[in-house]
Amino acid sequence: MIKRLPMCGPATVTAVFLSVLFWLPVQCLAAQNEDEEQQFETIVWPDLIPEDVLEILMNPPAYISETEDGSIEDQIDSNIKNAIATASDDPYQQALISTEVRPEMNGLMIRLPGFVVPLEFNEDQVITQFFLVPYFGACLHMPPPPPNQIVLVDAPRGLTVEELSTPLWISGKLSTQVTENDMAMSTYSLQMMDYEPY
Repeated sequence: MIKRLPMCGPATVTAVFLSVLFWLPVQCLAAQNEDEEQQFETIVWPDLIPEDVLEILMNPPAYISETEDGSIEDQIDSNIKNAIATASDDPYQQALISTEVRPEMNGLMIRLPGFVVPLEFNEDQVITQFFLVPYFGACLHMPPPPPNQIVLVDAPRGLTVEELSTPLWISGKLSTQVTENDMAMSTYSLQMMDYEPY
């Protein structure tokens, strides 16, 4: 699994994000049971990113790929570099905050693995709304992933998790819908119908 990192410069965030893009698809396909009912289509996180945006993310610029993960440059200069790059027309920095979605995903019944970031609870302290994210610590201990890598999940029947560091399979109907709160912005939402341990 990916470790929680205390300092989050551009190289660190990129390393985490890219490792998730490669790790989860392999793990998901390996975990999929062929005897399982195919009511929900199993997808992986890169499936939510438009192809042109994914291509940019998979080929980071030299100032990212040449910065040693966790180095002083990665830690101290991260805010300065991010501010400069975000203010420019840098396609990579734009991809990191992309709100572009794949419209063909709208309305699909999907099954997606991820980690829970609780947003709302009922009177019994059961989670009723949360962000589903591709790696542990996103939005809480690390900068949020791109909005097209965050899914806002409504769980009217509730969701109980013992540890937020435990990944879950979440199944339901996916929608392309922009939602923003104090914690993060998401460009997908999901009406949860089922969940199970990963």
